Amino acid sequence: MAEGRRRDPSEPFIEDAHRFPDDGQKKRRPPSPDQDSRRKRANQQRKRRNSVFQYIAVLFMAAFVLLLFTFMMERRQSQQQIDDLKQSNSAAQTLQGLIDENAALKEQIAQVEKQAKELADQLAAARAETSAAEEQVQAEEKSVQAMQWFWQINEASVRGRTKLCRELIASLEEAGLQDYLPKENSTGTDRFSPYDRYMEIRGKVIK
Repeated sequence: MAEGRRRDPSEPFIEDAHRFPDDGQKKRRPPSPDQDSRRKRANQQRKRRNSVFQYIAVLFMAAFVLLLFTFMMERRQSQQQIDDLKQSNSAAQTLQGLIDENAALKEQIAQVEKQAKELADQLAAARAETSAAEEQVQAEEKSVQAMQWFWQINEASVRGRTKLCRELIASLEEAGLQDYLPKENSTGTDRFSPYDRYMEIRGKVIK
């Protein structure tokens, strides 16, 4: 009865058949330390990228608001000074001072624009890094899912459950996860990587 029951795809299996009890009870295989550490590193990296992105976005917005506020205030002051000059006997001297102030203002605006452009470049770079980090996290999550399928397929093969093995392989390939199996040896054996072991099992049960 225990041999014919289908397994829950999310339930991990243990590799060696002699480690299963005869009464049909199944032992759960603890998660691999490599999988946990990769998931933690990926989450930490994603949080750091998001923090950098938010920080740069705040700086960019602050610089833009400062630029706009400065421009509007200086423009208002300049207009007021021009109106005053029209009614002043010392129009020439005051006008020259206004010209100098306007020149200084233009220089300040140019500096702010330069800083805003640098912040925009940093923001674009942060977005690119965040996108790359998200892709890496997604790949690692798929690798974890693929390994969960692998342990089930491996156990079914060890226990001689060919029909179940075929069904699990079909489900894995339907999900498109077979290429996310690690190609380095992380199973604790000296023979195969998970991907090589999967291909060996597949060649035996699917003709």
